[in-house]
Amino acid sequence: MKKNIDMYLIGDIGNTEIKICLVNNRFNILKRYHFGTDEIKSKNLNKLFNRNLNVDYALFSSVVPKVYSKFIKFFRKKGVSCNEIKKIDLKKMIKLKVDKNQVGSDRVANAISAIDNKNNFIIIDFGTATTFDVITKNIYHGGIIAPGVNLSLNTLISKASLIPKINLKKVKKVIGKNTKSAVRSGFFWGYNGLIENIIKLISKETKKNFKIIFTGGLSHLFKNLKSVKDCTIDKDLTINGLIRVIKKKDEK
Repeated sequence: MKKNIDMYLIGDIGNTEIKICLVNNRFNILKRYHFGTDEIKSKNLNKLFNRNLNVDYALFSSVVPKVYSKFIKFFRKKGVSCNEIKKIDLKKMIKLKVDKNQVGSDRVANAISAIDNKNNFIIIDFGTATTFDVITKNIYHGGIIAPGVNLSLNTLISKASLIPKINLKKVKKVIGKNTKSAVRSGFFWGYNGLIENIIKLISKETKKNFKIIFTGGLSHLFKNLKSVKDCTIDKDLTINGLIRVIKKKDEK
C-alpha cells in the first residue's frame, strides 16, 4: 500500500450473517459488528455505523453481491478504499487449483488463514451450507458443499407440521423417545456421520493426512468426534484470513 494506514475495516458478508471488524495498524481487532444479512438489505448503513468511523481501507469477503455493493457504495462515499478478496492477486499466498469464480470468497479467506506451507488441512465451515475445503501446504484443491445444519433443520420444521422448533445440542443416545429427541439425534448423529465419512473419503482420495479446522456457528457441536483427530475450532478463521491478506499487501 502506498500510504501509512491507521485503521482497517474487515468484512465477511455471508448469506445469513455479516461480521465486520475494525482493525488497527498492528492488526488487532478493536471492535466487532454483527448483523443479519437481511437486516443490512433493508437498513441505512449510517444508522448502523458510527458516523465518525475513521477507516482508510476496507477488505471484504462476500457471497452476497447485492449486499457487498451496498457496503462498497457506502464506504467509497466516505473516501474509504474498498476491495473484495477475490479481486486481489493472491498467487504469492495461495495456489488455487480451481476457477476462483467457482469458490466462495469466505472459503478462499479460510484457506489463506489456515495455510502454513507445511501441513495439510480440511476446513469444515458450519454456515448456511456445510462446506469442506482441502488444502495441502499452500495449495487449495477444492471441496465439498453439503446442506447447512440450521438450513436443513429450518426447512424440515417449515415443511412438517408436527415438527416443533428445536435447538440442536449434543445427544448421547441414538434412538429418540419423542419427536424432539428423534430430530436432535437425526441431526447430531447424521452430521457426525457426514463429517467423518467425508474426511475419510478425502484422506483416501488424496492419500494424505490432514489437520482438521472447524469454523462457523455450530462447530462446537461436532468438536469431539472420536474418529476426527487433530481438530481445532477457529470461529474467526475468515476474518483472520482477510487480516493476513492485508498484512501481505502492507509488506509491499
